[in-house]
Amino acid sequence: MKISTKTIVTVGMFTAVLAVLSILQIPMPTGVPITLQTFAMALCGYVLGWQLGISATLLYIVLGTVGVPIFAGMSAGPGVLFGYTGGFIFGFIFLTLLCGISVHRKNAAVKIVLGLAGLIICHLLGAIQYAVLAKITLGASLVAVSLPYLVKDVISVVGAYLVAIAVRKALHAGNILQDAKAA
Repeated sequence: MKISTKTIVTVGMFTAVLAVLSILQIPMPTGVPITLQTFAMALCGYVLGWQLGISATLLYIVLGTVGVPIFAGMSAGPGVLFGYTGGFIFGFIFLTLLCGISVHRKNAAVKIVLGLAGLIICHLLGAIQYAVLAKITLGASLVAVSLPYLVKDVISVVGAYLVAIAVRKALHAGNILQDAKAA
């Protein structure tokens, strides 16, 4: 893959989108807030594909880990990554990856199923890390930090896929991404 200035700027712009949609939050009693992160990560993968999507996601994670306040609620630092919600952040990599892998598939249902598979991995990693740190069972963790968010996150993945169709068409029309044909 050729890395051009346009590619670098596009990855940077999507990293900014991830940051903005992550900062907005509704706090929850479990400590896992409601955010638009799932939508943002899925959109990133569905629009950019797996390589650029992972690049934007990893840049987001690195920036947040080194102290830029771009995680949920403007939090930052390695304490977030290795804290109660960090498993979800690690899971974003798989969500973006599977949404990105789906880009060149023709069947819309396959694209959505791949995105939902990424969502399941994300939730599982989040619940595992939460369970370990909270010293509770995985089942209790899934009930506490996955189940309450599942419907919203499924809607987020499907919504991101639908929005990505229009975004990819616009990026193709603007010659911003060479492979950005309709999602």
